[in-house]
Amino acid sequence: MRSRYIVTYDVSDPKRLRRVFKIMKGYGAHLQFSVFSCDLTSMTLVRLKAELREAIDAFEDAVLLVDVGPTDGRGTTSFECLGRATRPPEREPVIV
Repeated sequence: MRSRYIVTYDVSDPKRLRRVFKIMKGYGAHLQFSVFSCDLTSMTLVRLKAELREAIDAFEDAVLLVDVGPTDGRGTTSFECLGRATRPPEREPVIV
């Protein structure tokens, strides 16, 4: 089962920032500057966390992962946007 996560990050070094952005593009949809929506299984969540831990400096950077619910339930209806609409991505096939 997949859950939808909102992942946001604050990375202070430009080189690490680019690396984190590249990692995140492989896991989800870019919604805003440092915000991604990711539909993840428990295994892909573990892999994402491992890659991010390797990419950031734990003393200077921060990554926040918010589980908004299953993609077949609350995860698809829990977004509200004020201003220019930012819609969560539709579920797409994942090639592994």
